[in-house]
Amino acid sequence: MTQHLTWRKSSFSTGEGSGGECVELAALPDGGVAMRNSTLGDAGPVVTYTKAELKAFLLGVKAGEFDDLA
Repeated sequence: MTQHLTWRKSSFSTGEGSGGECVELAALPDGGVAMRNSTLGDAGPVVTYTKAELKAFLLGVKAGEFDDLA
């Protein structure tokens, strides 16, 4: 399923940390969004979200709700 997706990585992903800060997102045909760690590529797990779930998360990020985790 994921090998035909177009993955996008944030320009803020540096790859300089121990795990390489590389999270990628891809649009799914059903309108959802897939997320993976790009350092693992196709061999790693993929988590999927609906657009509404991702939107709620991004609004929380923009509002600073998760700043204590970074």
